[in-house]
Amino acid sequence: MKQITCIEDLRDIHRRRVPKMFFDYVDHGSYAEETLRANRDDLKKIKFRQRILVDIAKRDLSTTIIGERAALPLILAPVGSTGMQHGDGEIHACRAAHAAGIPYTLSTMSICSIEDVAANVDQPFWFQLYVMRDRGFVKALIERAIAAKCSALVLTVDLQVIGQRHQDIKNGMSVPPEIFRLKNIIDIASKPGWVKGILGAKSRNFGNIAGHLPGSKDLGSVSAWVASQFDPSLNWKDIDWIRSIWPGKLIIKGILDVEDAALAVKAGAEALVVSNHGGRQLDGAPSSIEVLPQIVDQFGHRIEVMFDGGIRSGQDVMRALALGAKSCMIGRAYIYGLGAFGGPGVAKAIDIIKNELSTTMALCGVNSIAEIDHHVLAK
Repeated sequence: MKQITCIEDLRDIHRRRVPKMFFDYVDHGSYAEETLRANRDDLKKIKFRQRILVDIAKRDLSTTIIGERAALPLILAPVGSTGMQHGDGEIHACRAAHAAGIPYTLSTMSICSIEDVAANVDQPFWFQLYVMRDRGFVKALIERAIAAKCSALVLTVDLQVIGQRHQDIKNGMSVPPEIFRLKNIIDIASKPGWVKGILGAKSRNFGNIAGHLPGSKDLGSVSAWVASQFDPSLNWKDIDWIRSIWPGKLIIKGILDVEDAALAVKAGAEALVVSNHGGRQLDGAPSSIEVLPQIVDQFGHRIEVMFDGGIRSGQDVMRALALGAKSCMIGRAYIYGLGAFGGPGVAKAIDIIKNELSTTMALCGVNSIAEIDHHVLAK
C-alpha cells in the first residue's frame, strides 16, 4: 500500500473491488445529493493561516473523547451493512480502530452482531442505536450492549423516516439486496475476492436482528420486520426511557439545529454529534460544518460537541476542530479502506488522516489538539 497517498486512492480501489450496489450504498446520498456535496464543498472553502519558525518538534495528537484518552480526535462512525463491504467488516474495522487508539461505533444494522464483535476484540467499543417500534427488542438490544461492555451508546435521531437514495433503487440495494438481477450477477462474478471473503464470513444477515426475533433466519423475514420498524413517533420523551435502561455515556447523533442542540443538553447527554447523516437523509439541509460554529458557540461549554459530515483528510479534521468540535467521526473514509484492503485498509485510512493532521498542525504552528481554535484559520 506504499503508493496509496490519500483517501481518494482508497475510494478508487474500493470501487474496483466491491460490487457496485454495495459501493454506491456507501458513496452516494439522498435525492439530488445537494447536502452530500455541500458537506465536502463547504469544508474545502475553509482556509488555514500558515505560520513559520515556530518550534513544532514535539507535536501531540492525543486528546480525550467523552473522558477517555484517545490517540487522535477521531472516531469510526456507525455504518450499516459494513460486513457487506468486506467479510466480517465490523470486526476488522473495530480491531483497526483499537490498534490506532480511537473508538469504534457498531451500527444497529451491522452484519456482525454485538456478540460477534465483542468476542473478537479485546477492548470495549461504542454501540449505535436505532429506536424501533418494538420497544421490547430495543430494550433487549441495549441490554446486549451492556452485557458486551460497550462504553458508550450513540443514539441516532435523524432516521425516523428514510430519505430516498436514488442509486440504491437503481442498483436493487434493498433488504434483502436484489443480487440476482442479471447486471448484479455479472458484477459480483467479476469480484471473486469479495465473494470469497463474504462466503467465509460469520454472517451475511443483520447480526443484531437475525436469531433474536422469531422467524428471522433469512433476509426476507428480516426485511419485512425492518420495513415496519422505523418509528416516526420517536420523540424526546423516549430519551428518558432509554436513560432508564442504559447506565453509561449517551451520545446523541444527528443534531443540525440550535434548538435541537438545546434539547440534547436538557436530555442530559454527555455529547452530541453535529451531523446530517452524511447527506443521506434531508437533502437541501445545510452542511454539518456550516452549522457547527453556532452550536458550539451556544452549547460547547455545556456539552461535548462532535462533528460528522464530509471528513476525508486530516485537514478536514483540523477545520472542524478549529470551529469548535472536540472530535470527528469518519464513515465513508474508513469504509473505502475496508472495501479496498480489509482491516489493513482501515488502518491505512486512519494513518493517512493522522499524518495529514500532524503535518497541517505543524504548518499552522501548533503542537497540540488543545491549541487548535479559530486562530489557525485565515481571515
